[in-house]
Amino acid sequence: MSTSARPYHHGDLRAALLDAADALLEAGEVSLREAARRAGVSPAAAYRHFADKEALLAALAARHFAQFGAALAGAGIRAQGLAYVRFALERPGRFRLMFGPLLCRAGAHPELRAAADAAFAALARAAGGREAGIRAWALVHGLAHLMLDGAIPGEVDLDTLLK
Repeated sequence: MSTSARPYHHGDLRAALLDAADALLEAGEVSLREAARRAGVSPAAAYRHFADKEALLAALAARHFAQFGAALAGAGIRAQGLAYVRFALERPGRFRLMFGPLLCRAGAHPELRAAADAAFAALARAAGGREAGIRAWALVHGLAHLMLDGAIPGEVDLDTLLK
């Protein structure tokens, strides 16, 4: 019996490709071809779900923004700031993807735009409005980048710093 007669079926291939891309992200470099290989499918099968590498990365960033926004929801502004910086330090690959150049092109990726906006809305609510949210975001985002890039020498007590 020919295997070509069998119908295509993988279960949730989109989720499997995102999981594979996530593992690649934390390890270094993401490619659609390698994500497909790790998911156990041909590269052609991956293109049924993602037009290109940017589409895969946008979906991955949207997934992490959704998780991040859910973690921020309901927390106070100080707790959100601590969570923001800790997230960046614990998951630098995800953080750099989420807040990298792809975010500037989020208009081309509605799922990413919606997830990023929802995460910011949680921050803005806790801060007391949009302008206060932008100030808080700038503070924790800058601090996270300075720490990730090693620009702040020595140990930093985040609890004290973000009072």
